[in-house]
Amino acid sequence: MSKDNLNFIFKNIEGQFDIEEPTAGHKQRFLDKLNHQNTVVVTEKKSVFILWKPILSVAASIVLLLTISLGVLKSNNASDLASISPEMATTQDFFTTTITTELNKLNSEESPEYQDLIVDTMFQIKILEENYEQLKQDLSTSGQDERVIYAMISNFQNRIELLQNVVAQINDLKQPKNEQNEHNNTL
Repeated sequence: MSKDNLNFIFKNIEGQFDIEEPTAGHKQRFLDKLNHQNTVVVTEKKSVFILWKPILSVAASIVLLLTISLGVLKSNNASDLASISPEMATTQDFFTTTITTELNKLNSEESPEYQDLIVDTMFQIKILEENYEQLKQDLSTSGQDERVIYAMISNFQNRIELLQNVVAQINDLKQPKNEQNEHNNTL
C-alpha cells in the first residue's frame, strides 16, 4: 500500500476511534484477574496429571509384561513342521500352497446349488485345522516325536484330499448340466 492510500483510509475513519481512558487501576485489576485465572487452571491440570501419571505407567508396565509373556508362550507352544528341519519347512510350504489352491478352486465354484456341500466341507476343514493345532502342541511337548510328525503330514494330506474330492464332486454335478445344455443347443 502506498502512503497516499494509508492517509486516505485514516481520513475516512477519523472521528470513529474510541479515545476514552479506562478508569484508574484498570490495568492492575485486569492483571489480577488474569493471574488468578491462570493459577486455578494450571493447578487443576497439574493435579489431575500428577494423579494419572503413576497409574498410567503401572498399566503400561502390566500390558508390556503380558505382551512379552504371551509372545514367549506362543513361541514355545507353536512348533510346527517348519520348526523341525528345512526339508519339513519345504513340505509344509508345499502343503499350505496346495491347500490354498484347492480352497481357491472351491471358492470359485460357489453357487446356491453347491452351497450346502461347500459349507459342510469348510466345517470339516475347520475340524482338521483344529486337530492340527492340537498336533502342534503335541509336537512341542513330545520332543518332535515321529508319530506326531506323521500325523501332521497326514492331516495336511487329508485336507488336500477332502478339497480335491469336493471340487471333483462339484465338477461331476456340473457335467450332466453341461451335456444337457450342449444337447439342447444341437437340437
